Amino acid sequence: MIDGINVFTQNSIRMEKGKVIYFDPFRIDQEWKDADLIFITHNHYDHFSLEDIGRIAKKDTKIILPEKMRKDTKRLNFLEEHIFYVKPGQSYQVDEITFTTVPSYNIIKPFHPKSYGGVGYILEIQKVRYYIAGDTDLIQEIKEVQCEVAFLPIGGIYTMNYKKAAELANLIRPKIVIPVHYGSIIGKKEDGIRFRELLALDIQCELYI
Repeated sequence: MIDGINVFTQNSIRMEKGKVIYFDPFRIDQEWKDADLIFITHNHYDHFSLEDIGRIAKKDTKIILPEKMRKDTKRLNFLEEHIFYVKPGQSYQVDEITFTTVPSYNIIKPFHPKSYGGVGYILEIQKVRYYIAGDTDLIQEIKEVQCEVAFLPIGGIYTMNYKKAAELANLIRPKIVIPVHYGSIIGKKEDGIRFRELLALDIQCELYI
């Protein structure tokens, strides 16, 4: 289920599953120019980086962004027909990839208010559901997510910390969980180990950081 997956820094993820799919590309180290699809969760600099998008985009790359980011796409060098806007809590299909958007926001913290329109994504690829949570707290809407593989932020401050992320994982019970959004800008590398120690024994945890 996780063959062909790489996690870089923050929420930057690359999947090679028939198509090459990126989420929130950030600090990409070379000119890959191989993206078929790019998914963006919100417009903070470590999730919507024009420089990094430029390193992975090719002529026919398609990009999926929250509806609230319409003004931000003026800075993209993409054809209009290659830009797709999404709203939380909806289902879509782009290039034969079926996905659902999930709300992603902070409850009390000011960094990602619900009105901001950030999203997480659940992609179904080869009958496996991959959940990329984005920058979120442990909100009610994500307690009902069903997936086989979950990418959960654990760094705290701007997102869930490792304790809340483990609580969510133990609630939604993916087969595999991969912690993200820690070990660089915020959150210690050791948080991944602490997160893993709190998981139920039947949940596999993969650490990329």
